[in-house]
Amino acid sequence: MKRVLFIAAGVAVCLWGLRGDGPAWAQGEPDAETRAAVAGAMASLDAYMAAFNARDAAAWAATLHYPHVRIAGDDVRVWASAEEFAAGMDFAAFAERVTWSHGAWGAREAVQAGPDKVHATVTFSRYAPDGAKIASYDSLYVMTRKDGRWGTQARSSFAP
Repeated sequence: MKRVLFIAAGVAVCLWGLRGDGPAWAQGEPDAETRAAVAGAMASLDAYMAAFNARDAAAWAATLHYPHVRIAGDDVRVWASAEEFAAGMDFAAFAERVTWSHGAWGAREAVQAGPDKVHATVTFSRYAPDGAKIASYDSLYVMTRKDGRWGTQARSSFAP
């Protein structure tokens, strides 16, 4: 398998070549459509983290697509709408519970991509108010483009 590196939304992005019936770029350089899809997905992830760090539940919910699915450990949650998602997030309680100040992406890698869907492996970290890293988590995000807008459709992580 061939690994291809390019810059999308100001972030170095790696694409792994795929086997089987993967996209056309699996055996070589990603085409313009694939690069655009990955750039759109990565920009959506940037908006996701910015809204999360701003503690803006409505803006964070707007970066997702619905139904939205989160798998964490053996817990599977599904939200039907942005309103339902935003109503369930209490940033103050979350910050107090985990002594959280902000989060940041570490590695982000598009491992599969098509015109309207990107599978991205990510690592994100949570930080305390003093800047100390609380924890880092590996995750898989399924990014989709619906009605011309990229958003997170599903995510699976090892975060609690």
